[in-house]
Amino acid sequence: MIAIKKARKLIQANPSDADSQIISALVLALESEGVISVPQLYQLDYPHFLLALEILAEWRLDRYYASKLRLLDLSAQVANLPKPDSQTDSSTRGR
Repeated sequence: MIAIKKARKLIQANPSDADSQIISALVLALESEGVISVPQLYQLDYPHFLLALEILAEWRLDRYYASKLRLLDLSAQVANLPKPDSQTDSSTRGR
C-alpha cells in the first residue's frame, strides 16, 4: 500500500500537475477496469513512472488477495453446509 499512499499524497499536493492527473487516470482505469494508454504513462517523469509501476504491482497483489478472500469465504460456507447422510451416501457409492 505504500505506492497508493504516495500517489494520494502526490495528487493531493498538486492536483492540476500533469503527472498527478496521469497517476489519477491510472488509478481510475484500474478501479473501473478501464483503459489508460502506454504513451500517457511514458509522459510521466521517471520517478512518477516508477510510482505508476509500483501502483500496478500493488493493485495486482490486492486483486490476488481479494480473490483469495472470496475463495476462503466460499470454502467456509461449504464447510458449514449440513453433511450428507452417511447411510445414503455409502449405499449409493457401490452403484
